[in-house]
Amino acid sequence: MNARTLDPAHRLIEKEPYYEAVGDEIRLFEAAYGQQIPVLLKGPTGCGKTRFMEHMAWRLKRPLITVSCHDDLTASDLVGRYLVKGGETVWVDGPLTRAVRAGGICYLDEIVEARKDTMVVIHPLADDRRTLPMEKLGQIVEAPPEFCLAISYNPGYQSVLKDLKQSTRQRFVALEFDYPAADLERRIVVNESGIEPGMAEKLVKFAQMTRNLKGSGLEEGASTRLLVHAGKLITSGVDPVVACRSAVAQAVTDDPDMLAAIQELSSSLF
Repeated sequence: MNARTLDPAHRLIEKEPYYEAVGDEIRLFEAAYGQQIPVLLKGPTGCGKTRFMEHMAWRLKRPLITVSCHDDLTASDLVGRYLVKGGETVWVDGPLTRAVRAGGICYLDEIVEARKDTMVVIHPLADDRRTLPMEKLGQIVEAPPEFCLAISYNPGYQSVLKDLKQSTRQRFVALEFDYPAADLERRIVVNESGIEPGMAEKLVKFAQMTRNLKGSGLEEGASTRLLVHAGKLITSGVDPVVACRSAVAQAVTDDPDMLAAIQELSSSLF
């Protein structure tokens, strides 16, 4: 979880997170929030979904708790559990419960990575009931109007074992994300890394070349996030070809042939 959002009752994102709108996602999210409809973000890794959520939490002036889902994440991790403290057994709320109680935004990143029992927990929050059953306490917590549930996943990584079921996805308003258009992506890279526009333009062109390799040896091409990483290395004095190898090529693949191919692409540009 983001360290600055551990206590949603007292911690807000005070400074506006930089975010460039790609389409009408801001207006749609605000409309869904106003109607108390949960939101599903779909899109590839590193395209700005998490930054968008930070921006919306700041925009709506609501505390944000981000949970990075993984194979071992259980319903108890989200809801809470009994722990022994000072010789006494006490109940400790999980991040989802804290967000509900505080009327915050709970963002479950890469929800398909979590164990299946977590879906059972979020379903009542994601329909007209807007409740959180707490079986271990024998309680049901009703979400206030300010509470918002948001989840994300990458459709490119879908499989039979890791897919979002219709019973889950049809509870949400879906916002589709993708990598920005070239001019917008260049502006983002310049703003985030401090690199000069001409070099940022080359990085964006390099990224587009790697994205064309998706399905031909790469699961994903270079994300906007990786371009920002490369840009920061370059502004620190690292040679562009070396920066692209470390921040992009090595990050997207371990295959020697594919690494060589990506290296040739960067060498042709820089």
